[in-house]
Amino acid sequence: MATKLRVATVQEHFCSPLWQLAESDWGRANIELVFNNSGSGQMISNLSNDGDGRKIDAAVALTEALIAGIAKGRRDYKLVGSYVRSSLNWAVITGTDPKATKYQNIDDLKGETIGISRIGSGSQTMAYYMAMQQGWGADIKFKVNDTFENLRKGVNQEPGLETAAFMWEWVTTLPYVHSGQVRYIGNVPTPWPSWSIAASTSILVPGSEDQQLLDTFLSKLQESIATFLHPDSISQQKPQQFVQQRFEYKPEDVETWFNSVRYVRDPRPDSKNDTAVALVPTGQQTCTETVSRETITTTLSILAKAGAIQTPHGGFDLADFAREQSLVD
Repeated sequence: MATKLRVATVQEHFCSPLWQLAESDWGRANIELVFNNSGSGQMISNLSNDGDGRKIDAAVALTEALIAGIAKGRRDYKLVGSYVRSSLNWAVITGTDPKATKYQNIDDLKGETIGISRIGSGSQTMAYYMAMQQGWGADIKFKVNDTFENLRKGVNQEPGLETAAFMWEWVTTLPYVHSGQVRYIGNVPTPWPSWSIAASTSILVPGSEDQQLLDTFLSKLQESIATFLHPDSISQQKPQQFVQQRFEYKPEDVETWFNSVRYVRDPRPDSKNDTAVALVPTGQQTCTETVSRETITTTLSILAKAGAIQTPHGGFDLADFAREQSLVD
């Protein structure tokens, strides 16, 4: 491994504590952020030792994508910690092109082609979950359009990219809704804690310098979350200001997101705001260095029912999903 820990992330507001850590003195000396803006599917590909070789050492990615990848046979990474314990609010998005006007709600998408970023991505996994909720069974088709930009073009019927809808995190899409480029026709919150941390098995060697650096990173990330959410910072609206400086979000949109999100060991009380995404009842006692057994088993059960994965004879072995020292009840 290089002298720095290569950590994959996306350019989204959820990763603000990670960015602040990367910009600290310790972070500049010890970690390198690698932006994988095609999402969790890209991160999982870049954790692979095949092909061009591993491009990252760890990733802060969507829980469902990480778990589904291991359930489908990946053995080159494991979960090592948790990051966001609240649900992710997935927007169901279509276009404003006249050809897209027939899609007015989720029911209208049955039998249509759904755009996804990559095979195995959160956008695909959640589409399976949406289909299960709607009772569609296997009546769902996918088209890989890779980038967020191409997904937006696809729902507006750009030749070669045409799709009926795609799913993406709600706040990230708001600027494009406000500008009239895309439309919301529904939303699907995750039934599991939304963001987790994975690392390549190549660096999970007990006693090695690689693992020691990873463990220090996980501890430092928890400290960064605590700083981000310190009562003094919140009273001065520093978290919201940090997000607004990085993105073209309206202040009220940032406020709605911040009031709903809950990181691991978040000191704030659970939100009672009706517009906020609810906390899910699994994996609520974790931190950046631990993984909930219940989160893994619950997610596997739901993904299997949705048809996103197949349960092997004899069931799954949790040892395949997370390192033993990270697992907690």
